[in-house]
Amino acid sequence: MDIGFLMAATAHSGDLAETARLAESLGYESLWIPEHPVIPVVMTTPFPVGDGKLPEHYTRWVDPFIALTVAATVTKKIKLGTGICLLPERETLVTAKLIASLDLYSNGRVIIGAGAGWLKEESEALGVKFGYRWRRMREMVEAMRVLWTKSEAAYEGEIVRFPAVRCDPKPVQKPYPPILLGAHGPKALERVARTYDGWMPLVQTVEQFKGDVIQIRKLAADYGRDPNAIHITAIVDPDAAGIPTDDDLKRYRDAGASRVIPFSQKMGTDSAAGKAQDQLRQLAPLVELAKSIS
Repeated sequence: MDIGFLMAATAHSGDLAETARLAESLGYESLWIPEHPVIPVVMTTPFPVGDGKLPEHYTRWVDPFIALTVAATVTKKIKLGTGICLLPERETLVTAKLIASLDLYSNGRVIIGAGAGWLKEESEALGVKFGYRWRRMREMVEAMRVLWTKSEAAYEGEIVRFPAVRCDPKPVQKPYPPILLGAHGPKALERVARTYDGWMPLVQTVEQFKGDVIQIRKLAADYGRDPNAIHITAIVDPDAAGIPTDDDLKRYRDAGASRVIPFSQKMGTDSAAGKAQDQLRQLAPLVELAKSIS
C-alpha cells in the first residue's frame, strides 16, 4: 500500500522544495498539489463540503505544475500528482506540452488527478461553458493522448479540435502519464470505466467505496478494458475517523485501493499556512505501517 501526501501550496505554505525533500525522505510515495486558477469575487455556488463556505486559502493556491516542477528538481523517486487539476479550464495543446515536459524532467513521475470543476463562476470566468465541461474534459484527455503518442497529431471533437501538429517532448512514461478522475456519483463511475486510467474519490465509507470500485471494474469490462488496469486511490479524512490503522489500510486494499491519501479540509487550511512539514512528520508512522500491506 502506498501513502500519498496532499497539500495546499500557497505563498505562505513554506519552503516547498524542503517539503518535497522531507516527503521523499520519510517514504511517501507521492506528493499532490490541487488547483483553482481563479476564485471569482462574486459567487453563488456553495462550497460542496461542510457548511458551504469556501475556505479563504482556496483563493491563494499556486499553479500546481509550477509547484510540482519545484518538487521535481529536488527529488528523485517521489511521484508528482495534481490533486486535482481542472482540465476543462486549461487549453489542450499547451497543457499536453506542459505535462509531457514535467514528465520528461521528473524522469516519468507525473500523475494527473483531474476533475471538471464544481465552481460555475470560475469556469465561466475562464471561458468554459459550465454545462459542457465534462464533454470538454473527455475530449481534452483523448486529444492529449494523441499528442503524447503520435509524431503528427490531429483531433476533431465537438469542442476540442486542431489540425495535424507536432508536439514534443513526449512523456517518459509509456504510453503516457496516468490520468485519474476525481469525481463522485454514478456518472463519475461510468466516466472512469470508459475513459480514465484511475479514480481518486473522497471516501465517505469503505463499504460505499468498495461497491463503487466493483461497479467501475464491471463497467470497464463492458467497455472492453482490463478492469484490473484501473488505478484506485482513496482520499480519506483522518480528522473524521482518525489516522488509518493497519486494519483500515487492509480494508481499503481489499476494496481495491493501491494508494491512500490522508486529507481533510483542516489539513488543507493548515498546510496553506505553513504546517505541511509538521503534517508529514505526524503521518510518517502511517507510511511505515503501509509498507507491510501488499
